[in-house]
Amino acid sequence: QLTLISAAFLLSSCGDKKAQQMPTPPPVLVSIASVEATDAAYHDEYPATVTALDVVELRPQVSGFITGVHFSDGSRVRKGQLLYSIDTQLYEANYDQAVANLSVQEANLAKAQKDANRFHELAKNDAVAKQLIDNADAALEVAKKQVDASKANIKGVQTNVRYTKVYAPFDGTIGISLVKKGAAVTAGQTILNTVSTDNLLAVDFNVDQRDIYYFANLIQKGTTNNDSTFTLAFGNDVYPYNGKILLMDRAVDPQTGTIKTRLTFPNPKNLLRSGMTGTVRVLTTSKKAVVIPYKAITEQLGEFFVY
Repeated sequence: QLTLISAAFLLSSCGDKKAQQMPTPPPVLVSIASVEATDAAYHDEYPATVTALDVVELRPQVSGFITGVHFSDGSRVRKGQLLYSIDTQLYEANYDQAVANLSVQEANLAKAQKDANRFHELAKNDAVAKQLIDNADAALEVAKKQVDASKANIKGVQTNVRYTKVYAPFDGTIGISLVKKGAAVTAGQTILNTVSTDNLLAVDFNVDQRDIYYFANLIQKGTTNNDSTFTLAFGNDVYPYNGKILLMDRAVDPQTGTIKTRLTFPNPKNLLRSGMTGTVRVLTTSKKAVVIPYKAITEQLGEFFVY
């Protein structure tokens, strides 16, 4: 037992000597920067979505077969440009029939008018019963109403003939056609295509309710073409044209505590397309702001720290 205790003592003494002989690590070198208050300009960033100001789904107003597609998919179209043609044979036949029916009714009106005039002349000499005069006048009124009804029918048939042509409602970009030549379409149901404005596009982003006052002031102040307050970025690429603030939504979303805000950006080169996602950069200036080097900032779970 004495031998074991002596060995343990010797091992312990050796360990203490080795620990005393290990060198002390040098101090860690750190860089220290003086933080000062100065005027600063920076960008607040918001996720955003590009959307068209006007979007229209083209639907036929009459049923029939597509006889012509008069544009190229994805091209720019002008207001009033012919886009689709629908078979007109049935509607033209109905129009011819309506015109013929009007001629018949006008002939009946002319006959009823002559009969009424004849009976009224006879009535001046008491040569006809009053009942016959009343019947002639009633027949004349019926003939007039039938002529009016025939004219209204012609207008309706003419409208159907016009609806066999589908025109662009405004200047914009048209999508890929959903129907081809020869396809059957149903009035008010079949979607032919979609047209959206492209010369000026909207960019929507959500603003925290705490910033409503700031953005409301920007709306009242207004922006000019050279104002660089609002820019749009896609990754590292910044869109070359500045935006203007257009409006804020009616109310705050109670679930998210944000309100939708809309900017408009010119699109002369057709670089923007509806549905794109990017980042709105809002230039903000601050007086006597405390500026800290970015490399000194540490981010953790969406919060930022500095030593």
